[in-house]
Amino acid sequence: MDKLDAKILELLQADGSLSAADIADRIGLSKAPCWRRIQKLQDAGIIRKTVALLDARALNVGTTVFVTLKTGNHSEAWFERFARAVSDIPEVTEIHRMSGDVDYLIRIVVPDIDAYDLVYKRLISAVEFQDVSASFALETIKSTTALPLRYLKLD
Repeated sequence: MDKLDAKILELLQADGSLSAADIADRIGLSKAPCWRRIQKLQDAGIIRKTVALLDARALNVGTTVFVTLKTGNHSEAWFERFARAVSDIPEVTEIHRMSGDVDYLIRIVVPDIDAYDLVYKRLISAVEFQDVSASFALETIKSTTALPLRYLKLD
């Protein structure tokens, strides 16, 4: 990984629809070597996929709920049931296994509180929890998919 690769990543994080030719022009490289670098970053798994970021409000899922879960059961069987259950709920957009006082943090997007309640009921019917706590986001101050690149170890 070198400075050109980092610049490619920076540009693609800002706009994944850029063509190899556009990127090549912006970083001062010809198209074919730039395309090969992009392919190499994809093959290495550094670029996992290219997606379109959609507007949640325009799609009527503008309510974000952060749910913390505690479980008294840490068995593999429980985890497999839990993973299956949350994977089948499209409103669940992120799941993190946590250290500290909570076991899992889940991000859910829904139209409103009533829709969250349906997701909640689906979740608790699938697996047992010791505690479930929900917090509704009132305002999003920052939301990005871009990862910081300043920690890259460059050649």
